[in-house]
Amino acid sequence: MSREEKVVYLLNKPKGIISSASDEKGRKTVVDFVDSKYRLYPIGRLDFDSSGLILLSNDGELTQKMLHPKFNIDKVYEVTINGLIRKEEIEKLSKGVRIDSYKTAPCEIRLLRTNDNKKTSFLEVTIHEGKNRQIRKMFETLGYKVTRLNRIKEANISLGKLQPGEYRKLKPIEVVRLKKYLDSGND
Repeated sequence: MSREEKVVYLLNKPKGIISSASDEKGRKTVVDFVDSKYRLYPIGRLDFDSSGLILLSNDGELTQKMLHPKFNIDKVYEVTINGLIRKEEIEKLSKGVRIDSYKTAPCEIRLLRTNDNKKTSFLEVTIHEGKNRQIRKMFETLGYKVTRLNRIKEANISLGKLQPGEYRKLKPIEVVRLKKYLDSGND
């Protein structure tokens, strides 16, 4: 009996797509975008209203490592909010804030730019957790609404130039580097 080849795909998930292998309501899922002979599952989730990098694979061991909190994997997002955020508010969010029944872990937030005319702020947020709608809820604690949330990097894999709905198979060397990243404690 031959063992199935382990594959990993990188998809730029469009907004409005379900991060699941199937949907009971018949909506389009991330798996529908990838043409593969293997049965794939998303590694983690991205909210329905969020876009960006999501990995899909048939490698259960890799999936478990990617999802386990002990690996503290960096997830990097481009975030647009309504309003002009202040430096002290960024500092407060980066130290952790209470949402739902827990306090978020410290994170990195960089203000990229603001648009004074449209009263919006553009930020880069790096988190290590991945609680349900975490980034949206973090900004809500300060009265800001996230209008765009796009994941651009996870672990050591970057979205690159893939357009929404486009995908590519990770090269074997990328999978090796990803596994080394996980096994090394994210150096």
